[in-house]
Amino acid sequence: MAASSRYQEIAETLGRHGMDFLATAVGVNSWLRPSPSSPDSPIQARTVPERLRLVLEELGPTFVKLGQLLSTRPDLLPPEYITELSKLQDSAPPVTQDAIIETVRAELGADPQQIFAEFDESPLASASIGQAHTAVLADGTEVVVKVRRPDAVRKVNEDLEILQNLADRASRIWEPARTYNVRGLVQEFAHTLRGELDYLREARNAERFAANFAGHPDVSIPRVFRETTTSRVLTLERVSGIRINDVAALDAAGVDRPALARTGARLMLRMIFEHGFFHADPHPGNLFVQPDGSITLIDFGMVGDLEPELQDKFVDFLIAFTRRQPEELADALIDLSVTKGIGDRDHLREGLSSFVADYSDKPLSEVSFAHLASELLGIVRQQRLQLPREVALIFKVLIMMEGIGVQLDPNYDLMGVLTPYVRRILKERLSLAAMSQRLLRASADTGALMIEMPSRLRRILDRADRSGIEVHLRAAELEPLVARTERIGNRLVAGLITAALINGVGDLIVSEKRWRSWEGALLSAGVTVVSSLTGYLLWTSRHRHR
Repeated sequence: MAASSRYQEIAETLGRHGMDFLATAVGVNSWLRPSPSSPDSPIQARTVPERLRLVLEELGPTFVKLGQLLSTRPDLLPPEYITELSKLQDSAPPVTQDAIIETVRAELGADPQQIFAEFDESPLASASIGQAHTAVLADGTEVVVKVRRPDAVRKVNEDLEILQNLADRASRIWEPARTYNVRGLVQEFAHTLRGELDYLREARNAERFAANFAGHPDVSIPRVFRETTTSRVLTLERVSGIRINDVAALDAAGVDRPALARTGARLMLRMIFEHGFFHADPHPGNLFVQPDGSITLIDFGMVGDLEPELQDKFVDFLIAFTRRQPEELADALIDLSVTKGIGDRDHLREGLSSFVADYSDKPLSEVSFAHLASELLGIVRQQRLQLPREVALIFKVLIMMEGIGVQLDPNYDLMGVLTPYVRRILKERLSLAAMSQRLLRASADTGALMIEMPSRLRRILDRADRSGIEVHLRAAELEPLVARTERIGNRLVAGLITAALINGVGDLIVSEKRWRSWEGALLSAGVTVVSSLTGYLLWTSRHRHR
């Protein structure tokens, strides 16, 4: 299909569903055809989120995938949109048997009937990117073989190019598109979707999960068979079990459902906070329960990968969240946000103060995490903050796990599992090893800043010489700058003192034999000094917030 025809199809689909405003916002309104509709027509009777879902379904696989991505962004869209877009199903008509055989032959060097002891040519499932078939290896192992559609890459790339053009147009003529960095969102989506086209990436994800959970009896990961896996063909061990939300089957099998709910929560928290690598789509169809109550995960196309710095920032947010401190919560959200500025810092603090006050007299164990997250993310949207993709995925994952947990156990309490976890992380962060790691990262950041500072200062002075500089500052705007400078200075001083202390104690013990008998006392004294310094910095930080 020519690009112009696709633009026209997009415009006509939007117009047919009464979404002319969106066609104008993305710059395809010139392709619109007048189609007056009655106020009582079926189209007008539908909500805007419903109409958006129908538009994406009609526009095909790439747009369905876009809607599914948007359904993971409660920081960008209100709950009614998230609910509607979550209904999008990635399905497609089956590929012909000849096309499947040709792809397997091209990738593995022979027809599937020659490679596998058995190969069912009727698909187990058919989606927009690939199609799954059951098979049996020569040694009798049952497997699932995913084969990518022959034209998937071409169609996806064509639509992605159009989406990037639409995002560029929208950013020029529609203010919300600039505010929410629609260009960046489409680039992120393109990267994610192109990753799903490569089955080798999914194979690596599965193997990474398997390595992370090696020796953990509560979780199992299907084995990847590399001999029959390429970028277009993926062979995984076939797993069986009970869907995690099939309550009747779980009861018939004698599975302890409350214990299963806790296992599921701990599984996800371990991925997020210990591994920094988590399954980002834990819907019931991807979680199978074994007779012993353990969980088997499948489908590793959508994952979250947390960098240590982002992981630390999210922990800061959770600590402020569980402490119910509006000032700390505001700082943590601003630190997390990928947007450059906020609508109004004072309004953000006021909104968070009201949010905290609503729950101040209730134990967190009595409040739904989904409800708390919905209200908090509403404040995030109102202030035009935008969370990193991984953080938005964490919110989605925790909300999904709470929903599954309540199905398994009406008395399920996600916050009861999450709060002790956060406290343990806070305790671990104060350990000597964790502080040393943060010191190393801070030293690297400081070194990079010192290297870059002369060139940046030179550019500023050159610009000042050419055109001069006007500075307009309000006292309120100076406060975050001063606070941040103070924090950096405190951390640098603390790092230098800590490094000197550790180095001095170590040299003393190593070089002087007569001090070795005092090793325990010296280390204890060192830890005491570091802890006191940490306490002082925390106290001064809180004092500053007040």
